[in-house]
Amino acid sequence: MVDVDSFPVIVVSGLSGAGKSTVLRVFEDLRFFCVDGLPASMLPRLVELFNTRDNAYRGLVLGMDLRQLEFSVDWEATREELTSKGYRPSILYLEARLPELVRRYATTRRLHPLESKDIGLEQALEKEKEILGEVRQQADVVIDTTTYSIHDLRRRIQEKWAELSEKTRGLRVHVMSFGFKHDVPTAADMVMDLRFLPNPYFEEELRPLSGQDKAISDYVLGTEPGSIFIEKYLDFLQYVLPLYEAEGRYRLTIAVGCTGGRHRSVATAERIFATLKDNGYSVSLEHKHIHLK
Repeated sequence: MVDVDSFPVIVVSGLSGAGKSTVLRVFEDLRFFCVDGLPASMLPRLVELFNTRDNAYRGLVLGMDLRQLEFSVDWEATREELTSKGYRPSILYLEARLPELVRRYATTRRLHPLESKDIGLEQALEKEKEILGEVRQQADVVIDTTTYSIHDLRRRIQEKWAELSEKTRGLRVHVMSFGFKHDVPTAADMVMDLRFLPNPYFEEELRPLSGQDKAISDYVLGTEPGSIFIEKYLDFLQYVLPLYEAEGRYRLTIAVGCTGGRHRSVATAERIFATLKDNGYSVSLEHKHIHLK
């Protein structure tokens, strides 16, 4: 028999062309049993099948998209049925910016599921985004793959699978650093502009370092205005996060940005992550642009 608490059930969904097939292959390599294209209504039966036998899989991953026309309609009932049996299915939602999705479709020369003689590719992508909007709102993890290579996405999933299978219930907080000169993360629920803080980039001996180094953290947050800012910002987060949780939020992404995404934002994200973790939150950390120049 499968131990419900240690057998994660993960649904991979999102926009067509955002990388679902790649993500399913990554989970297969991690010894998850993966099924793509199964109707949502059949998921409880598949879970029960695993529950009647011993197996060597770490969990079950189901790929769902608009090819299952009833997905957005039936998913809520499916989730409630699984929850009643003790499972908490997690949703990993993939998306990318419209120009990048169009470029990927042009490269593969495949048709979008909603394309027709009356609806072109861009309209189809916009309609798909609207249809899956509620699924995105319920997602535990949202990943924007716009700037990811296949290898980047593989590394990202390998980092995240443990978080998806956590037993912790309640609000999941994802802390992300980024650089404004690269892009502002579309998955962010809260964005903080840190370009008012002292910039280590202009100190020759500090420039090669990153916000993960103590020297940078001390420079950015060790003295005013950084020391006062981080104290007040952490107080603010610890006030509002319980309010989000009380409203039934599953997930919240906090993005902090500086110019390049290597120094100020990284140091601040590291501090936020450590503080929230110490306060018992289910929290993850991503440095989106730390290696870009």
